[in-house]
Amino acid sequence: MADEKAEGGLVFHPMDQFIVKPLFGDGAVAWYTPTNVTFWLALSVLAVVLILVVLPRGRAVVPTRGQSIAELAYGFIYKMVEDVAGKDGVKYFPYIMTLFMFIVCANFLGLLPGAFTTTSHIAVTAVMGFGVFFAVTILGFVLHGISFLKLFWISAAPLPLRPILALIEIISYFVRPVSHSIRLAGNMMAGHAVIKVFAAFAAVTLISPLSIGAITAIYALEVLVAFIQAYVFTILTCVYLRDALHPHH
Repeated sequence: MADEKAEGGLVFHPMDQFIVKPLFGDGAVAWYTPTNVTFWLALSVLAVVLILVVLPRGRAVVPTRGQSIAELAYGFIYKMVEDVAGKDGVKYFPYIMTLFMFIVCANFLGLLPGAFTTTSHIAVTAVMGFGVFFAVTILGFVLHGISFLKLFWISAAPLPLRPILALIEIISYFVRPVSHSIRLAGNMMAGHAVIKVFAAFAAVTLISPLSIGAITAIYALEVLVAFIQAYVFTILTCVYLRDALHPHH
């Protein structure tokens, strides 16, 4: 985490924790190479299966703790989809529920000591962000045909402003997957990098108490951020879905 060089300088690399490495050995990373990223992605998938399939499998009248967690998550996301996307959006609830559970599990697993935060990598979040973008765009054209383009035409605005606003709407629409994915990756990366910086200074005796206190506070904040970022990604997905279902200003 930190080491002393010959000249006495304190050297640490807070971004080293995000380096993709082979899970076995030290060779080059190819597309088929098991890496720390794929390992923690697999653990995230297993965590989702555990929470949504294994724990509530008994379906007791008086729910167990595991069943209560699954039911709470189910009800929370179902209400979000219904409130934001409307009744028409409920049929797409399984996709949105899967997204939320995967992101929240990946975020919380990344908080474990020695873990790898997969959602800090734009390669991971971009797949989800662009996946949502293409899914809702295709859905919009399938449901409405060419009328889906009415999403960009603000009929309530004065006529001379409509072409300008349409151009702005088109640009903002195609920026969606970029902002959608960068927001999640950036927030997860920033928090972990800051923790690593303060952890490096914990080796300095004079400021170690302050450093440890800062790490504790930031870690508590990261626990909150881990949930909030999953929530933000999910609710934006619901907003984009609503636009695909009802593309009228």
